[in-house]
Amino acid sequence: MKAILAIDQGTTSTRAIAFSITGKKLFSSQLELKQYFPKNGWVEHNPEEIWKSTLKVTKNVIKKCNSSNTKILSIGIANQRETTILWDKISGKSVYNAIVWQDRRTENYCQKLKNQNRENLFRKKTGLFIDPYFSATKIKWIINNVPKSKKLIKNKNLLFGTIDTYLIWKLTSGRVHATDSTNASRTMLFNINKNMWDKSILKILKIPQNILPKVKNSADDFGFTSRSLIGKSIPICGVAGDQQAAAIGQCCFSKGSVKSTFGTGAFVLINTGSKKIVSKNKLLTTICYRINNKTTYAIEGSIFIAGAGVQWLRDKIKLINNSYVTEKIANSKKSNNGIYLVPAFTGLGAPYWKPNARGLLTGLNRDTDWQDIVRATIESVVFQTNDLFNAMKNDGLKPKIIKVDGGMATNNWFTQFLSDILEIKVIKSKNIETTALGVAYLAGYQIGIFNSFNSISKNWKIEKKFTPKLSKNTKKKILDGWKHAITQTLV
Repeated sequence: MKAILAIDQGTTSTRAIAFSITGKKLFSSQLELKQYFPKNGWVEHNPEEIWKSTLKVTKNVIKKCNSSNTKILSIGIANQRETTILWDKISGKSVYNAIVWQDRRTENYCQKLKNQNRENLFRKKTGLFIDPYFSATKIKWIINNVPKSKKLIKNKNLLFGTIDTYLIWKLTSGRVHATDSTNASRTMLFNINKNMWDKSILKILKIPQNILPKVKNSADDFGFTSRSLIGKSIPICGVAGDQQAAAIGQCCFSKGSVKSTFGTGAFVLINTGSKKIVSKNKLLTTICYRINNKTTYAIEGSIFIAGAGVQWLRDKIKLINNSYVTEKIANSKKSNNGIYLVPAFTGLGAPYWKPNARGLLTGLNRDTDWQDIVRATIESVVFQTNDLFNAMKNDGLKPKIIKVDGGMATNNWFTQFLSDILEIKVIKSKNIETTALGVAYLAGYQIGIFNSFNSISKNWKIEKKFTPKLSKNTKKKILDGWKHAITQTLV
């Protein structure tokens, strides 16, 4: 049997999955990743743990493939986007922990850039807003606050990478320092019009270009794995940021097709084809994928807290033991009893872009119980998604169907409520591992297993459809409560 290996390095775990050339999941291995919160609003990962977990799950899957006489043809890499690592290219050691996409430590510096009227320049060139979410100001923070980094810059031994770049560099034993255009487009340093690092932005931020990786297509030659590391020399042929990878895994190849991934955060991506649309309603313009030197763009809405809210329920306030019970709890309530949670734990993303906003729980009364809070947490993801769809509609984009994936999509109550509030058909695909599947498809495309997007699309299958059932009056009443809560948060 032939297979493609996908590495999916996410915010809360690292996974490796072997897929058959028809997209069937064969073998997998997964390890949880520890989160570090050194200060309020700071979120970090240990780069060495990221690397060791990646190496371990990759070797586990290779071992399973070997024992079943399955040949791995190629490797694809998907990754948590915007998360930033700087490392010494001689020793291979990072100069500081990975600063995670959720981190808000550069909020004041971002505001300084806005006060200098830089927003339009950045928006025009990168498609992004000036925000701590993106990699650029994280890089600047490390350079300014970690003395070793300046010495390495002077000696031309400092390297930057998002997680994909770091893993490629490690897997190839330092032979390849590269990324793809989807990940580059999330750094706030990449000119998405010219498909190159933007020198004027680098100059403003005083970031040297020689620390940046080479930018390639999403399906491309990213080198070979080192035999000494995993026992095999396998070509790495597909790379994409996790949300773009999920769009590919969901076969959102046609203009206007839309997907939403409900993982740690939630991200709605709508394919806009070769046309770069600039949102007038605070959505991001980004690269969906780049194949054969041709760029396909997307409009994206980013929600920072989705599954992370469920983690908060489990790990911090200890209301639940696992995520699976949330469906039963939400189902047990006839209504939300007027309880709303705005999970602005790390600020608010689209369409608000308020990095200093903080969480709010409202509507509490004597009858409120812990199950109301659980349901409010699940509902908050739907309400935030609805805010994104309203922004899309105001931009003239009116999708009639949304494809969903990610851990929260396994909750049927959540998916039905999503359909009710959005008032559109929600489709859950049979394979919810769409992020890993997307980079497997890219890797397969590069080595010729797939000769077109049509041949990939034949693999996509529906598991379940959800259609709106809620009355307009009930929906209005529910959303009025959310509007009141979000208004209080934004004050």
